[in-house]
Parts: sequence; C-alpha cells; structure tokens
Amino acid sequence: MPRPEAAGLIDRYGRTAADLRVSLIDRCNLRCSYCMPAEGLDWLAKSSLLDTSELDRLLRIAVERLGVRDVRFTGGEPLLRPDLAAVVANTARLRPRPRISLTTNGIGLTRRAEELAAAGLDRINVSLDTLRPDRFHTITRRRRLDDVLAGLAAAKTAGLDPVKINAVLLRGVNDDEAPDLLRFALDGGYHLRFIEQMPLDAQHGWQRSEMITATEILTLLQGTFALTPHEAERGSAPAERWSVDGGPGTVGVIGSVTRPFCAACDRTRLTADGQLRSCLFSQTETDLRGPLRSGADDEELADIWRTTMWGKPAGHGINDESFTQPRRPMSAIGG
Repeated sequence: MPRPEAAGLIDRYGRTAADLRVSLIDRCNLRCSYCMPAEGLDWLAKSSLLDTSELDRLLRIAVERLGVRDVRFTGGEPLLRPDLAAVVANTARLRPRPRISLTTNGIGLTRRAEELAAAGLDRINVSLDTLRPDRFHTITRRRRLDDVLAGLAAAKTAGLDPVKINAVLLRGVNDDEAPDLLRFALDGGYHLRFIEQMPLDAQHGWQRSEMITATEILTLLQGTFALTPHEAERGSAPAERWSVDGGPGTVGVIGSVTRPFCAACDRTRLTADGQLRSCLFSQTETDLRGPLRSGADDEELADIWRTTMWGKPAGHGINDESFTQPRRPMSAIGG
C-alpha cells in the first residue's frame, strides 16, 4: 500500500505519531544491572551525536511540519548534556508549543531543576527502584540514593508537575518494596508508575521467567492498598492507572510485555546519533543525521521521517516466537 500524502506521521494501521522521544546522549552515571554491565559500554563518539543546532532543527521540523505535540528528552542520562537547558528553551519557543518532559535518574537534578523549569520543562520522570541504600547500590552499582531523593524534592520545589517516579521490580531483589514505594510516592505527592522489565539490556540476559508481571505488581500492591480502575480515559498513555484507597492518589502500571498497548502507540523516536526508530523494539533504524549533514532541506528530512513511520510494525512482537532483542540497548535507544 503506497503512503498517502499527509502532513503528519501516520502509519498503515491508522495510528498517528504525535509524541517524540529524543535521546540526547547514550552515557549514564549509573550502571543498573538490568540495563548495562558494571564496566559500562562503548559510548558514542561526541562527533556522532547531534549537536544543539541539529537537534533544534529536527525538533522544529517535527513540531511545525509533522504534528508532534509532546517531546520527551531521554538518554542515557540527559542531565549529562551541558546544553540541555538550551535545547529545552529552544523547544519551548516552537509554535504550537509542545509539552516538554524529561526522563532522568535524578543525579544532578538538585543543581538543574530550577534552570530546566525556567527554560520551559513542564514535567519530569525520575527512575527510582528502591528506598534502601544497600539495594540501590546492588541495582545501580553506585551509592547515590540520597542524590536521587534530593533530586525528586528539587523537581517538586521547582514547580515541575507532575513529578513521576518510574520503578522496575526485580525478582528476589526489590519486589517486596512495591507497597513502600507507593506509600513514599503518595506521601510526597509524586506519581508512581511501575514498569515491567523489558528485553533491552546490553547483556541480552533478560528472562521472561524473572520478570515481575503487571498482574504480580497489582497483587503485591493489593495486599496493602485498595485499587480501583481509574475513571480517566487511557488513550495512548502507556500506563494503566488505578485509584488508591478511593483516591485522589493513583498508581500506574506499564505492562509493556504482558499487556502491550501497541495498537494505541503514538510515539516516534530519535536517537542521540540521529537515527529514527518507529518502535522501541525496532530491528532497523533510518539515518537522519547523514541527510541532515549533507544538506537536505526541511521537507526532504520530513519526508524521510514520514516514510519511516509509515513502515511502523503493528506491534513490538515480544510475545512472538521469532522475536529477537534489538541490537542496541535502552541506554542507546532512549526510554
């Protein structure tokens, strides 16, 4: 089926991608066991990363020509990009102004939260899998829990809203902390989302049998809290939301593996080195950096993007026997 003439990022299954995930850097200052080995990875050369002006141009094309309305900056760890505030500020000046968010591990956020909020950042997600210093060290191989907790508080003080917490439960490591994490989030005014562990680790060691499923997460929570389905429409949101003890507090569960939401996916992805991905689990990428640096005009770049998204698969295929894990890990793709 030929791609119809359309301004936006449509695919052959009737979906429109209006949510752009932009990885700014592949480097990270943690070494989470479910993401990368203790020694880290071979990082991308600085020359291969999109620079500030290149990012600004592609973001302008995405918003002005392709209908992107939500931009989320990710990594690696995006706070390691020195130009992060400038990129956020330039994005906030686009019209129509997109909603701008950031996913971070929270280290260094105490120094940058006010700056980012002033630049135009609207909301933030901070990864936090445990409240126990010993377990934090076991999972991340770093002793930085206090920095993450301080970063959460700084984000709230800076007026970022909502401040979300992303948590991954690991069997036999922190799966007994689900109620404690939810209580911490409710008490602090944070929005907690539990995420099923996905096959995106650099070691390719993911095992389905070791994953804590969405159903198990809910069971762990229901031993302490009364959960009822939230009345708000889910739409294209990845999380199923539940009201906690009658509300107003909520908790989200993202069952990417056992409860896939591919049919409503509205995301397009740009890696730190300028590659387009139509799906988090894509086996292929489309080079945008090459044409960008070779003099392609805005409409040529937009058309490459449209063609990439027209080929988006119906689903991620994790539950198919033929599924193979993407070559690049989450730290290189972006969350």
